[in-house]
Amino acid sequence: MTPLLAGMLYRLRQALRALAAFCRRLLPEGRLYRRLLAVVTVVVVGVGAYVVYASVIRHDPSCGAGVEERGPKKECTGVTDGAVVFAPPLKQVSERIKAENDAVAGKTPVTIALMVPMISSNPAEQRELVEQVQGAYLAQYRANHRSNNQRPPVRLLLANPGHNYEFWRPVADRLVAAAASETENLRAVTGINISLDATSAALSYLTNTKGIPVVPGPLTGNDFANTAERPHAYRGLARVVPTNTDQAAALESYSAGAKKDETMVVEDIREGDNYLATLRQAFERLARGAKNAPETFRSPQDFNDEGNLSNDFHQMVPDICASDATTVYFAGRPVQLRQFLVELGKRTCDKHYTVVSGSHAATLTVDAKFADEWSSLTRGAGITVRYAGLAHPDAWSEGSPGTTREAREAFKEFSDLAAEFAPGSAHPIGPVSLTDSRTMVTYDSVITAVAGIRNTTVGAIRMPTLPEVAGGWLRLHGTHTVHGASGSICLDQYGNPYNKAIPIVHLDPVAKRAVFDRLAWPQGRPSPANCTAPNKPGGN
Repeated sequence: MTPLLAGMLYRLRQALRALAAFCRRLLPEGRLYRRLLAVVTVVVVGVGAYVVYASVIRHDPSCGAGVEERGPKKECTGVTDGAVVFAPPLKQVSERIKAENDAVAGKTPVTIALMVPMISSNPAEQRELVEQVQGAYLAQYRANHRSNNQRPPVRLLLANPGHNYEFWRPVADRLVAAAASETENLRAVTGINISLDATSAALSYLTNTKGIPVVPGPLTGNDFANTAERPHAYRGLARVVPTNTDQAAALESYSAGAKKDETMVVEDIREGDNYLATLRQAFERLARGAKNAPETFRSPQDFNDEGNLSNDFHQMVPDICASDATTVYFAGRPVQLRQFLVELGKRTCDKHYTVVSGSHAATLTVDAKFADEWSSLTRGAGITVRYAGLAHPDAWSEGSPGTTREAREAFKEFSDLAAEFAPGSAHPIGPVSLTDSRTMVTYDSVITAVAGIRNTTVGAIRMPTLPEVAGGWLRLHGTHTVHGASGSICLDQYGNPYNKAIPIVHLDPVAKRAVFDRLAWPQGRPSPANCTAPNKPGGN
């Protein structure tokens, strides 16, 4: 019996006793009155029982062990070992995680948590969330079955902080308890994936307040990184993807020679979103000296909402046509990018446009609402949509310039694992998509955490401490560079991936997918094979 139910039953008994005493004082003695008292008691008990049923049993706030309903939408949030399925598309992969966790029980495993929202009303975002869980599972399986029996084995927790990390605090506190537990031994949190104010608060709480090492996933906002100016912004943070500024630098090296007079920035000025803020800054720098002032808009607070921005973009397009701009830097989230492209496709001017955006543009490849709008890119003189991807499977093919043997082998290992658990296999985890980068990046987030933990588990150490794991990030360079599915991850002294290769891609309206163009680097050229970041102000 839950404490809530026990408390309600106790109060009901007390109320019945009080009612009986009141009736005895009020009603005279006699059989008729005793019967009346009995009827009243039955009615009160019936009403009380219904209240208990309606408020506790029928609407039990528990969604399963470690997970409960929170907020007006009654979203199931919390932490599970795979026993609780947050959303139907997660069923298969959750079952595999639970089976893997059960298999390592009793073998002194280390626990790693994947902390990302697990539920979304946006089908494209839900697809990406599933991919991130799939990537984490593939990394767990690799650690437990493809690493020559290295210790410790890995237990994986799924931590759902709610939509836009609304309930990050109770979920983070559950992870803190797991870190303090000598049986759970949580040593890293991975996956954190959206550059929002709430994400920053969660990240700071985990790293700075509680000392838990964190390896985020597709987190690109500049403020979510340690730098020479802020070397301890997040103590114990290791990143696996380039920042928005690094992406812009790679795009600039790819498109060297673009005429400033023919560029324009279209930017979302909504506050509280570091992805937008740093993408604006990066693109304004690329367009510095352009004739045209930025065109601005403000998206809804929930960036998955459509709002009425199609109207704004409809009014904006004639001004873009009237300008000299042929390259548009779009600093916005995927929903707004889709709306903009559809309106730009309706333009009356006969000019070809190149629209350049950030890594989150990859979501368009899985956006069901864009599935019928690819023709927007072929109307008139056409639109080329180009962005800096976080990962792309074609980047590591044999003939791709700038690839290394280690990177090609690491990607093949990952793709073989993904095929092993594809639909139709003995233990499927659902369709695994690679072209929008989420599966690959989350896989890299977890294998980087595993590498840091196992590099610290040497000699007599069977289970490293939290500070020892955080210190392990400092050695993930040179011969200890992590070769991931998204490329080689060579951490600088601040825990950032130094000069990581960035695939430049474009959307192909015929194939309806993201097509790899070539690799580019923030520094304009690849790093030496034995990567060591230079010790200089600014790091990367």
